[in-house]
Amino acid sequence: TADRAASKQADTAKADVKAARKNYPATLASVVARIHAAHATAAGLASWVLTEHAHALTLWPAEVSAATVAAQVGALYLGRRQVTVEVEDGVSAEERRLMERLDPSFWVQHAEERGLSGTVTTPPSITSAGIECDVRLDGQWTVKKLRAAADSIRALLGARTDLPMLVAAGPRGGWAVIRLRTRSAAPDGAIPWRPGDAFGVDMVTGEDVRVPLGQRMLIAGMSGAGKSVTSRPLLFEASEGPTSVLVVIDLKMVEGRLWDHRARVAFAPEQVIALVDELVEELTERLEVLPKGQATLVPTAERPRITVVVDEGAEVMSACSKVPTVVGYTDKGAEITRNRDALEGLDSIARMGRAACIDLWWMTQSPTYGDGVPRQIAKQLGVRLGLAVESPTEARVVFGESAQEKGWKADELPMPGVVMVRDGKRSPDPVKVRFMTDGDVIALPDMPIWSREEHGADAPAESARPALRLVKDDDASATPAAAVPAPRSEAEQAVVDAVRAAGAPVRQKDLVTTTGLAKGTVSKVVARLVDAGALVRTEDGALTVAAGEVSA
Repeated sequence: TADRAASKQADTAKADVKAARKNYPATLASVVARIHAAHATAAGLASWVLTEHAHALTLWPAEVSAATVAAQVGALYLGRRQVTVEVEDGVSAEERRLMERLDPSFWVQHAEERGLSGTVTTPPSITSAGIECDVRLDGQWTVKKLRAAADSIRALLGARTDLPMLVAAGPRGGWAVIRLRTRSAAPDGAIPWRPGDAFGVDMVTGEDVRVPLGQRMLIAGMSGAGKSVTSRPLLFEASEGPTSVLVVIDLKMVEGRLWDHRARVAFAPEQVIALVDELVEELTERLEVLPKGQATLVPTAERPRITVVVDEGAEVMSACSKVPTVVGYTDKGAEITRNRDALEGLDSIARMGRAACIDLWWMTQSPTYGDGVPRQIAKQLGVRLGLAVESPTEARVVFGESAQEKGWKADELPMPGVVMVRDGKRSPDPVKVRFMTDGDVIALPDMPIWSREEHGADAPAESARPALRLVKDDDASATPAAAVPAPRSEAEQAVVDAVRAAGAPVRQKDLVTTTGLAKGTVSKVVARLVDAGALVRTEDGALTVAAGEVSA
């Protein structure tokens, strides 16, 4: 049985081999050999029969066949030559190889193998940032489709997986641009910072990059990406000059200590709550005095621009969401506490601070919603600074859901000290940040530290603990001390002055025009002044100055 099976298997194998030989595609060499064999045999017999030996022009088939074979071999050699690409001098071996593969002669020949048929390159060029090549998009090809084929492009070029590559729209419809960042236009090594220098240097164009004040900003990057060092030139600008002050929330107690001679710093959750309360009061007061028709407050020495920096947002979210805070005292002197959340005030600053010149900068090494960046605050942060992050998901949180398709790939950035700046104007070109050492920061001159008391605003009211004292009979006849009136805000004083200047009862709606304040602000201020007894309403609703009110 085994022998019969083996014999049957051998017969089957022979039949398969015979069929394979019969069906195997003929190669060029085999076809040429068969043609020449047939030609030589038939022509040889004909020549032997018809040709005279003495004839000078007799053509023997063997000679003709040999000449034909030589001609075909020469044609095959010429057809199999590789086209050489001329590459300019001064390029590296890697750049030379990439430019040779981007050349149309190589690209068109191999594009179909990688699913890129219908795309045609132009001769590449070398720039200060690397290699740049235009690509013509035929048929159904679009820039978006070519971006999606980035892996195929990288495979066709044989490019390193860590080589930054950008596929962007070309100068006109139907064209794209492939940029391979094999070079940097920024200087090699760390770029030292000096007063007056720009924030960083564009690694593609070599131009200085500045980030102006007055922006609400998100600064994000993984641990070790250089987030704190990257922000130092910006913090210097935010704390320099009489119309700019800096406030830092740093629960890690590291970076903030370097700036405590130029900035007000909160290190503990209780300090954060008190600071945020002050900032919200300042925000409310500034919005009340904002002139009608003016979108933003103009910074002055009395009301400077306040930049609020949250250094590590994840710590603030975890440690400052339920902070026990004393809000008053009982009749017996016991403390009344309730849990306070600093994020409520920071959210108000993020939403309304721009008009009041109070700008929030949120820094985190965990750029994910609910972990390092509150979603409601992230929506208000228009300028994004992204250093190296761990994943494409984090890159999308920093730059937006569709940003990666346009080249904002923070997960591919080197680290530390390289950042992408998305402000609505810049392209996704990396920026090398100028480097400030710890000593540079400490050596900066001292600047005034901001607080509402220092800048002429009312000190925040605190619930005073009832004082315990001995009561004597003589105390009952003691004359109580006269109450000291609390100083008025600018808006309150403006309303009182306007009513006094009218010389007669004045309507509340007329005060809007006279003072230039917003209608809602006038309404709130009038209510406070009436409650305090500074203004009196007549029977018809008009306002007059209370008797005994002294002119300021």
